[in-house]
Amino acid sequence: MDFLTLFAVYVAVVLACIALVCRYSGQQQTPFSLLFNYISKLTAPFTPKWLQRFSQWTLHRLFHQRNNMFIYLHILLEGAVYAEFTYEVFGYCREMDTTLTSLSVPYVLLAVKSLFFYLCIKRDPGTVTKKRVAGQLQIYPYDRRMFHPGVSCPTCQLLKPARSKHCRVCNRCVQRFDHHCVWVNNCIGALNTRYFLLYLFSVCAMAGDIALLTGDMLLHAVLRSGLLRASYLDEHGQQQQAGPLFVIQHLFLTFPRIVFMLGFLVFVFFLLAGYALFHSYLALANQTSNEWYKSRGFVCRHCRPAAADHLCSPAPDRSRRRYYSRGIVQNLREIFFPPRPVHKKDN
Repeated sequence: MDFLTLFAVYVAVVLACIALVCRYSGQQQTPFSLLFNYISKLTAPFTPKWLQRFSQWTLHRLFHQRNNMFIYLHILLEGAVYAEFTYEVFGYCREMDTTLTSLSVPYVLLAVKSLFFYLCIKRDPGTVTKKRVAGQLQIYPYDRRMFHPGVSCPTCQLLKPARSKHCRVCNRCVQRFDHHCVWVNNCIGALNTRYFLLYLFSVCAMAGDIALLTGDMLLHAVLRSGLLRASYLDEHGQQQQAGPLFVIQHLFLTFPRIVFMLGFLVFVFFLLAGYALFHSYLALANQTSNEWYKSRGFVCRHCRPAAADHLCSPAPDRSRRRYYSRGIVQNLREIFFPPRPVHKKDN
């Protein structure tokens, strides 16, 4: 059972990392950054200068500049999963009389997901430009807590509309800025949040459907083989009834690639399902992740504590964290039909 023990340790480490990411998301100092800085200082005297510069350049290129590396990684992982499903799981499922309609659903979901993935990559998130800034300033009122009138972006040299933020990766201000997603190499903002939500749900549906078909195939394989009624000799030569751990180890040895694919799909499904539910909550509350992170501390970014009362007047009879909420229906309408600036015609 050593193999299962190592796999359990691997799963525990991955889940612990996910928990730490959720716990320290949006904070400057995290255990990851502290550990990375400590290891960097510890290994600096023994690491060649060229290797240090190359590592810094690589990290900066991956996480602080726009690049297609994570898009290629996304396509590679997706291709590996569908290759394994097509060449192994599909054939086993057909032998077990699974209908072609059920087996075709993952490919339909792949086409739907690819459409939303493409739209997330290519569609403008709502860039604030000189031509559009006058109209964008009229879309949302300033709450005078997180967003203040008359504040200019020092990089773009433009007035910042309410709910906008400058993205350091894309080097532009984005209307109703949510976050920068490395997997689509684009910002998520006012004009593409709808595509991002549908992309998340389609990926979850795709991973969940393949995982169900694969799990059903493995279950039928176990039932047909009679493993649940089998017995084996342990290391002491005593006969033991085959239990769940024995069955799992047998599946690992018989279908190693399929079992690893199933584990990866289950991991992806629960990770993205949680992320999709979080963004669904934000959509229902008409809040962006950028605003959610700021509202956790609720510290004004433009005022000193001594002068906070002078500049930051209270919000007019609205919840601090849901200043822009207009009700569930109107909030969803705003996501899927983003408000456009009204341009008055000259008489």
